[in-house]
Amino acid sequence: MYQPLSNQQLIDVANEFGTPVYIYHAEKIAEQYNKLKDAFKNHPTRFFYACKALTNINILKYLKSLGASVDCVSIHEVQLALRAGFAPDDILYTPNCVDFNEIVEAQQLGVNINIDNISILEQFGNRFGSGYPVCIRINPHIEAGGNYKISTGHIDSKFGISIHQLRHIERVVKTTKLHVKGLHMHTGSEIKDVDVFLRGLDVMFEIARHFEQLEFIDMGSGFKVPYKEGDPETDVKTLGEKLTTAVKEFEAEYNRTLEVWFEPGKYLVSESGYFVVKANVIKQTPATVFVGVNSGFNHLIRPMFYDAYHRIANISNTNGAERIYTIVGNICETDTFAWDRVLNEVREGDFLAFYNAGAYGFEMSSNFNSRLKPAEVMVKDGKAFLIRERDTFDDLLRNQVEVL
Repeated sequence: MYQPLSNQQLIDVANEFGTPVYIYHAEKIAEQYNKLKDAFKNHPTRFFYACKALTNINILKYLKSLGASVDCVSIHEVQLALRAGFAPDDILYTPNCVDFNEIVEAQQLGVNINIDNISILEQFGNRFGSGYPVCIRINPHIEAGGNYKISTGHIDSKFGISIHQLRHIERVVKTTKLHVKGLHMHTGSEIKDVDVFLRGLDVMFEIARHFEQLEFIDMGSGFKVPYKEGDPETDVKTLGEKLTTAVKEFEAEYNRTLEVWFEPGKYLVSESGYFVVKANVIKQTPATVFVGVNSGFNHLIRPMFYDAYHRIANISNTNGAERIYTIVGNICETDTFAWDRVLNEVREGDFLAFYNAGAYGFEMSSNFNSRLKPAEVMVKDGKAFLIRERDTFDDLLRNQVEVL
């Protein structure tokens, strides 16, 4: 039975590897993956880990060991997936606004290709005809997700080909003799209501009737994980039951079995992640008590970028009196992780832990202010493994060319 990492385990890692540090608990990733497998066990379903959430090669290898496939959005993610040992058929490449040469490179690597632009679809058809099957990404015009910035299915989204352009798609397919083997949609992230997926599925069924050789329907992802106490989580068990019933009914009409594909990213790795920082200073102003930590939005940008909530705890002083703090970083800009949070008394030198930090944490980090990127650690079977070294000063200069 999975047990979260204890405060002492987090402190031990922080003491051994320093702070700031990202820590990922392998067994939580396995628990999330197995939840999905169990929820969709009554119909052929494949799960492609959306690796943009966290691309450390050890995470990729671990998910491969669990049986996952992988979803990539750049040719370099494809190359990472191949390096991690994924077979080309277990890689789905879903680019957006990339140069056509990058798509040709993916074709040469033999991976599944998902096209979301009529211009690219036509270029691909003219180049490869029926010789290389593709998937087409549809924009279903269903807005979903916890934040407009991460909603991808609305009418103004740059992602996917509009359902209203179906006739244009058909003309391109017929003219170039393209072999369309899959249809794809993704409406956004943080989807609480399983009916959003079912509405999208109805759209996919309608479009599928126009293509006779489909092998799969890809529903994207967007499964919500709880960030706050009491937050809802996508009910994947209910979704699995309802989706299986709907797909089997359609298959009877379509006259062939269709695999269902999903691309979970945050759902698999978010809750596995902890971000541990050190309290540098306690600063009291006339209105606020700040805890200034040895990190900033250069390491965890989600609160500033998405107004995202991360639970924060003082893991060094769990019995201290509760007080209200605003937690800020050391970047020379407004750099606020959380306003008016109740924490056990924070003393300079205490360790604070950010929870649900496995997705889009390190992956969106930078060297802004010439600050060093943190280390990454994986805890597996109770043992901590360093899986990325902390930056050094030399890393800041590594690709600079001194000409003066």
